[in-house]
Amino acid sequence: MKARAETEIKCFHCQKSYAPDFLISGEVIRSGVAEIIKKRNPAWTPSNLICLSCLNLFRSEYIEDALEEEKGELSQLDLAVIESLKEQETLTENLNLAFDKDLTIGQRMSDRVASFGGSWVFVALFFLAFFVWMGVNTALILARPFDPYPYILLNLVLSCLAAVQAPVIMMSQNRMEAKDRLRSEHDYQVNLKAELEIRHLHEKLDVLLKHQWQKLLEIQQIQMDLMKELAFKNPGSS
Repeated sequence: MKARAETEIKCFHCQKSYAPDFLISGEVIRSGVAEIIKKRNPAWTPSNLICLSCLNLFRSEYIEDALEEEKGELSQLDLAVIESLKEQETLTENLNLAFDKDLTIGQRMSDRVASFGGSWVFVALFFLAFFVWMGVNTALILARPFDPYPYILLNLVLSCLAAVQAPVIMMSQNRMEAKDRLRSEHDYQVNLKAELEIRHLHEKLDVLLKHQWQKLLEIQQIQMDLMKELAFKNPGSS
């Protein structure tokens, strides 16, 4: 009985006496589990011994902390993405309102003239006025027409109309080109922001997956250690 007591060694954590085969040296315990033991027992050193029961408790605690940390990392990732979106200025806006509010009266009039000149209403009114002009200036209606055939005054009016309408339409087209250029720049900024956000998310996912793989490998190694210990305790069960 005395010889048996001499061969038993106390566990550093629970201070219970066990056979040497039931104790594990701190040198072979994984660093993650050893850190938890160190937190509970500040005097712990790798040369100390701990029983399998206490070691399994610390292993379970390490696995629980690892899983909780995984959940915490997921929530922190979501918060980081939301925070990055909040801090940056929103680029989406109504470019038509932003562009039109700075137009002058002359520019607004030119846009309306260009819009009216490119409509079927203008074409219909033009032909109506054209035929009315020719009809009024025929010898059958007026004895002394103010613009007899070949309608020189009508040609002058049409030439003046074309001379005035052409630059007005060109001014409107230049503003449309400026608006299109502004829209292209805005689309580029939005696409660039989206690309940076996607790249940022990819980097976070890569870091998260790397951490997950490391923790899964550590958990798997702990499980393998437990299986080896069970096989060592029950060599004839296989």
